Amino acid sequence: MILTGPQIAREVEQGRIKIDPFNPRRCTTNSYDLTLGSRVGVYLDDILDPRREPKVEYREIPSTGYLLERGDFVLGHTVERFGSDALVPIVHAKSGFARLGTFVHCTADLIDLGFYGCSTLQLYATLPTVLYPGTLVAQVSWWETFGEIDQLYSGKYQGADGPMPSRSHLDAWAVATRG
Repeated sequence: MILTGPQIAREVEQGRIKIDPFNPRRCTTNSYDLTLGSRVGVYLDDILDPRREPKVEYREIPSTGYLLERGDFVLGHTVERFGSDALVPIVHAKSGFARLGTFVHCTADLIDLGFYGCSTLQLYATLPTVLYPGTLVAQVSWWETFGEIDQLYSGKYQGADGPMPSRSHLDAWAVATRG
């Protein structure tokens, strides 16, 4: 069951949802609007190997904008730090931003219970698009869980405060050592 905007605001007041900074005017019909942070991460490797730590360069997004050319992929982040131990957040593009031809989340839109931090946005331009810090680019919806919660997320992306590159190389190592 998805929460309505007014219910999201109540859950923030009661402490079951954390959003920082929180602005109740950004609660929409059934989501909360998220803004683009001030940095992007750009992969430097010609080939990305999930078994190796990627090289990443971080760039500030100037107030005049950062141009994504058609086919560019960068890691962005939300200004807002958010999470919950009881409700599942899912991040989606704002439709107005998506209609510019830029994906906000290519695949990883589900946030684990117990995660708290900035969301890393996987920004992919199908058309040239200019990014500006503070732009409303995404929204987070909140979903009730069904069943017992036996553990909360405490993994490798916990506490993110900017764009986080893939850490799949840590998973590859763990799988290799388990045999």
